Amino acid sequence: MQPVSGWWWLLLVAYGFIWPHFAWQTADRASDPARAEIRNLMVDSLMGGVWIAVMGLNALPSALILAMLCMNNVGCGGLKLFLGGLGVIVLSCLLTLGLFHMPLNLQTMPSQVWICLPFLLIYPTYFGLVSYRTALKLSEHKRRLMHMSTRDGMTGVYNRRHWEHLLHGEYDNCQRYQRSATLLLIDIDHFKSINDSYGHDVGDEAILVLTEHLQLTLRITDVIGRFGGDEFGVIMSGTSQESAIQAMARVREYLEEFRIPHAPRISLCISVGVAEFDNSMVNYREWLKAADVALYKAKNLGRSRTEVADIAA
Repeated sequence: MQPVSGWWWLLLVAYGFIWPHFAWQTADRASDPARAEIRNLMVDSLMGGVWIAVMGLNALPSALILAMLCMNNVGCGGLKLFLGGLGVIVLSCLLTLGLFHMPLNLQTMPSQVWICLPFLLIYPTYFGLVSYRTALKLSEHKRRLMHMSTRDGMTGVYNRRHWEHLLHGEYDNCQRYQRSATLLLIDIDHFKSINDSYGHDVGDEAILVLTEHLQLTLRITDVIGRFGGDEFGVIMSGTSQESAIQAMARVREYLEEFRIPHAPRISLCISVGVAEFDNSMVNYREWLKAADVALYKAKNLGRSRTEVADIAA
């Protein structure tokens, strides 16, 4: 062991037992915690260089300290923080050696080897465990963000932006593989009067009822999206327009019998526009336009009906 002044031992005790709590408090209360943590890592790197110098560059303990600090830096800040921390370690080590004239002690004693071995085994394992848990949390946050960016907040079906993205993909697949698909646009009849007469709570309940029964009636592979306030779109892959019309008839029958608890006099009715995919369509927007025209046709002819797009026109 290399003899050192008692001041170094006091500094070691302060660094080991006081500094971690102080660093945590400053980072926790900082306006920019990430920047504060990087600053703390730089302090750790500086002190790591000091301890390496105080030990006289003793081979194994110095390598252990260097490895632990570099793992922290690269794990928290990538290559940039790793190189910055490495520079601080080297600089603080050289300054300590020069200012305090620390003698070199490169040889590692057997007792020092045994003291270092637990750290060589435990620290990398613990660092890997922390990294694994962090990766799991990031994956969960990413999944939640993806769900929020693609789903309608009230109904849970796809929002319009993502639904149109899926429609674009279905159009490309139908063109490429010559397969069939049918597009539906569905609108709740007289929805504005429901809101005006019974309030938005009842209107929201009507939307949720329609969403729920679409999910129960249609196949799991059918793509439902909330196209507008009370308007929904459905992509039925591999389905003819006749099968789509039959599915909508089942939905309509259920809605006509259903009564909203807070507005029992209301009988929900829907108008539906149907457009089967046709190779003559230039893009997916033309397909969407065809279904939209069919929907307006259904509404203009008295509502509570299903109309098919006239593709030839």
